[in-house]
Amino acid sequence: FLSLFLSLPLPPSVSRPLPVSPLHMEVGCAGRPPHLLMEPRAEVQAAGPESLSASGDVYESLPESASVKAHMLAGSVAGILEHSLMFPIDSVKTRMQSLQPHPKAQYKNVFDGLLRMIHTEGIWRPLRGLNAMVVGAGPAHAMYFACYEKMKRTLSDAINHGGNSHLANGIAGSTATVLHDSIMTPAEAIKQRMQMFKSPYKGVFHCIRVVRRVEGSSAFYRSYTTQLTMNVPFQAIHFITYEVMQEWLNPARLYHPSTHVVSGAMAGAVAAAATTPLDVCKTLLNTQESLAVNTVKSNNGHLSGLANAFRTVYQLGGLPAYFKGVHARVIYQVPSTAISWSVYEFFKSFITKRQKQDLSPSL
Repeated sequence: FLSLFLSLPLPPSVSRPLPVSPLHMEVGCAGRPPHLLMEPRAEVQAAGPESLSASGDVYESLPESASVKAHMLAGSVAGILEHSLMFPIDSVKTRMQSLQPHPKAQYKNVFDGLLRMIHTEGIWRPLRGLNAMVVGAGPAHAMYFACYEKMKRTLSDAINHGGNSHLANGIAGSTATVLHDSIMTPAEAIKQRMQMFKSPYKGVFHCIRVVRRVEGSSAFYRSYTTQLTMNVPFQAIHFITYEVMQEWLNPARLYHPSTHVVSGAMAGAVAAAATTPLDVCKTLLNTQESLAVNTVKSNNGHLSGLANAFRTVYQLGGLPAYFKGVHARVIYQVPSTAISWSVYEFFKSFITKRQKQDLSPSL
């Protein structure tokens, strides 16, 4: 990835990068972390070339001249690293959300879960299913960033003559999320089945073959509507919390990496906790636990639909069941957001610095 990124051609003449204010956050499947995308501020757009040298290392947003390949690569690397580094925590979260946990898979907390998984099942057990997630996270995040940036600019030009448009941001973000989840949902279904205690699948391809043969291809998308439904309130809560934190930590809205990381992590934690009931339902639809499936009368012997999942969770565990694994989900989301944001910011910084170097001879 890095070698490909370094080889990306930069145009000889480009507009300078601009400091901006946060406008959009997006989150992915079961802990798909938020990505902060920015819009230019009008007062900075009007500034002259001389302000470039005085602004220091301003790289809060990918420059408009950045290619689609740059957006896709930056998003892909951020997504892969985010999911890979936090995967062991995600494995514990999946098991803690089980409605019918095996006696040996009942954990007191995340740390206890990790230790017991490693002690009883081997050091590599918390990473089982990682390859499925990596295969999904790379293209999913790449599609999200590319789609969002392209649609945002196109719609902003049409709606507000190139200026910032909340409507354009909303449409672009919603469309990008639909594409992102269409890729991540099958990866999530495979990954979560392999994360469960005593999973019957030998590997990713074995899981795909068995699920497709027994349950059909539609099994990989049972939680798709639930995932999309979860993302709407997640984004709304994330927006509000992030903006409140930024007003408190960074009222001038300058570029301060630490404030963005802290604000994003806090926003992710609050949003993750609030949407845990939907995440529990998604896990149930993906894993198809035997007790839950037998509880609901179904023609094909499988649990499907968000309404059925909500009803089944309540029947088996009451209201507390909707918040199974909430601590693990929050613990996962906080560093996950920080990792994703920091990695994506690094690539934005790299692009902008290269462009500033190309512009410096002409200034």
